[in-house]
Amino acid sequence: MADGPYKYARDSDGRVSRVIRVGTRKSQLARIQTDSVVEKLKELYPDVLFEIVAMSTTGDKILDTALSKIGEKSLFTKELENALEKNEVDLVVHSLKDLPTVLPVGFTIGAVLKRENPHDAVVLHPKNKGKRLDSLSNKSVIGTSSLRRAAQLKKRFPHLEFKDIRGNLNTRLKKLDENNDFSAIILAAAGLKRMGWENRISQILGPEDCMYAVGQGALAVEVRARDLDILEMVSVLNDSDTALSCIAERAFLKHLEGGCSVPVAVHSEVKKSQLYLTGAVYSLDGSDSLKETMQASFSPDTQAEEQEKVDEKVQRVGITALKVPGAAQDAAMKLGVDLGNLLLSKGAKEILTVARQLNDAR
Repeated sequence: MADGPYKYARDSDGRVSRVIRVGTRKSQLARIQTDSVVEKLKELYPDVLFEIVAMSTTGDKILDTALSKIGEKSLFTKELENALEKNEVDLVVHSLKDLPTVLPVGFTIGAVLKRENPHDAVVLHPKNKGKRLDSLSNKSVIGTSSLRRAAQLKKRFPHLEFKDIRGNLNTRLKKLDENNDFSAIILAAAGLKRMGWENRISQILGPEDCMYAVGQGALAVEVRARDLDILEMVSVLNDSDTALSCIAERAFLKHLEGGCSVPVAVHSEVKKSQLYLTGAVYSLDGSDSLKETMQASFSPDTQAEEQEKVDEKVQRVGITALKVPGAAQDAAMKLGVDLGNLLLSKGAKEILTVARQLNDAR
């Protein structure tokens, strides 16, 4: 039964509960991620019924083309946002790295959950067990459809070759194991961990080998910006350090006008009220690159003062992080913009323009 915009259900004892519908992609990893968020919400709101609605997205359907070639910013999110707009679902769980830095009007990210390991991982073909990227034989083929990973790894491991590999995690692992096309593939460590496949990780790539994508390893809950009660409900899921890191990373990417079709990478860390952000841009073959690190401080006093003003409904690069001090969010955003400006002043635009043109011509 519905009452205005809300949906309610009656259980066998005649009790009426509010129903919140949660949208997700159909892939196994997306379902696992959504289930983990719903479990947290159930603990916090035992009187609410959460219903999961799974759907396929464009990115799930186009499996024979590299993501960077499709040229659609919201590949894995559009169908879910359509359902959110039509009131068919009330919130959507995403991998934050799938969400563009500018969201369609009327939507916001109401929660950024504590980040899983954000680094990339090497998964070897069973015949290469025990090896690392540097010990693989000359001209070994590595599968990745990420320009960011390929650009960094080509430079770092010039003896290896890189080829596109598409599909969800299950599909990519199958392609690796059942054919002899690839010696190894590169995947996000977070996804492998959430799937319970940590035993397949033979090497975690640190920042000196491969910096990660903006938002990698973090889950985001997208809601309708006008649904203040749902925004408030999911806001308790926010992890302050992750939200601040991701605001800085997204502000950096947005300032560079980067996306799937250019190699941009980051590394961020929060230590004792300091946020450190390293950002880099690369040419497609990794031969040309720019990398810089900057930091911002959040004084504990600012955090305390801000606590009562926390109700401001301000969106920063698509994120409305209630419960996270506004001054700290502003500092994180400024850090990302400042780092973007520093790289632009050193010629980042030229590197990215060439990378974009070459990728379009591939």
